Amino acid sequence: MAVPKHKVSRSKRDKRRTHQKAQAPALSRCTQCGETVMSHRACPECGNYKGRTVIETEA
Repeated sequence: MAVPKHKVSRSKRDKRRTHQKAQAPALSRCTQCGETVMSHRACPECGNYKGRTVIETEA
């Protein structure tokens, strides 16, 4: 079995982990109402997706 010969320093360990961070979700503006919406999802405020009404909402 492979066993490390030396202790890995905090700096070396943290440099290896730099890419393992959570990313913020991609947000865009709704073309109808201007509300912030996650990409590829219907707008929860007005119910539109790609210019069409896909969810009936209370006006």
